[in-house]
Amino acid sequence: MRQSTFSAAIADLPLRPFQIVVMVFGLALLVIDGIDLQSLSLVTPVILEEWNIDRAVFGPALAASLFGMGFGSIFGGMLGDRIGRLRTLAIACAIFGGSTILASFTNGVWEMAAVRALGGLGFGAAYPNALALVSDWVNEKTRPHAVSFLSVGIPVGISVSAAVMPLMLPAYGWRGAFMIFGVGSLVLGALLVAVLREPPAWLLTRGRREAAQKSASRVIDGSIELLPEVVTSPDAAPGEQIGVFHRSNNRLNLGMVISFSATTTLVYGLLNWTPTLLTSAGLSLDDALRASFWQGILSIIGGLSAGLTTRTFGSKAVTIAGAAAILATILGLAIIIEGANGAPTAGQVEAIVWLEGLAVGLVSMMITVFYVIMASGYAHSCRAGGIGMVITSGRVMSISMVLGGGWLMNLGGDSFIWYFATLVVISLMVFAAAFIVDCQVEPKRRLQPA
Repeated sequence: MRQSTFSAAIADLPLRPFQIVVMVFGLALLVIDGIDLQSLSLVTPVILEEWNIDRAVFGPALAASLFGMGFGSIFGGMLGDRIGRLRTLAIACAIFGGSTILASFTNGVWEMAAVRALGGLGFGAAYPNALALVSDWVNEKTRPHAVSFLSVGIPVGISVSAAVMPLMLPAYGWRGAFMIFGVGSLVLGALLVAVLREPPAWLLTRGRREAAQKSASRVIDGSIELLPEVVTSPDAAPGEQIGVFHRSNNRLNLGMVISFSATTTLVYGLLNWTPTLLTSAGLSLDDALRASFWQGILSIIGGLSAGLTTRTFGSKAVTIAGAAAILATILGLAIIIEGANGAPTAGQVEAIVWLEGLAVGLVSMMITVFYVIMASGYAHSCRAGGIGMVITSGRVMSISMVLGGGWLMNLGGDSFIWYFATLVVISLMVFAAAFIVDCQVEPKRRLQPA
């Protein structure tokens, strides 16, 4: 009987049907996640009218899910490494699906905030475990493309939610829409457990050899006897159990916390404040919304392109080029907006709209590149926990930018120099991953045998 690790056994195999099913389910989960996540903001005007309250009062309900997501990412990731990615995803579906159903019964801001904070735990737990599950099932060559594929899940879900909500409100009202979305999440969670299986490499880290062999038989010859994955880091002994904060992960943790936090802060700072910034800079609301539209489109394109660029050129080169392009784009925006003095010409308006879209597209590409690095860099035993920890660190900085963006704009009076200066400093932090992380994804040409 031939012996092999699971990763070695699938290294040169094309994608099997079961692996494609895993990827499709991972994408579907994140689409549903995005639908549930976006649903409240879409129906806020309806709720404000029904409850007869001011929009300023409703802020805690809208922000609650972000705080819940921060805790959900790190604790959900740790749970995924301990009890399994699939089981944790089913729990996440139950939490955010159940909370969406509960939200349909609320009648006050703080009730809604409490329910959404609970849902945030599920939203946060879903992403690191979906990435870890799919990454564990595919080979090294396919992994960057698989991560890029998953990266569009939440943006697509947000778009789907925005498209179907106007059709559902007249027939079911916001409470009925929430009920439908929540039930859909629960059904998907049940299907995940019924159709998918835990990855063999993770099962072996928990000593479940028989289950690993049975799971692996869906994509490789059942006669292959699986061996535990080999730890190649000089900081780890053979067979040593690797945790998120193991010394072998020190540089990966540091580089990702700095650079991933920077990219998520940039994307939140740009997306949340673009309409306010551009209308304050003299653009019409239509132009500001057009910029937001292109931010969404180029964000999806950027995410999808990350796998190909990382696979072709390697993560270090892409990080340096991407960080430089982000920095140049933000500097270009600052120069045009500051130079316009509140009265931009038609040409300047077009340049601003496209630069805003390009900035978010580039940042989204880099976020996905960092997901690829994490999916490849963290060992099977701590992959979900590592991704979750980094996501949580990014959430902390992002919330600070969302809360402080308006204050930064006001600090300069008629100028936005402090807002742009902050974005420039954060952009410089994106470079850190290229020089700190010691487990870069190698370019395609280096992976090919001589």
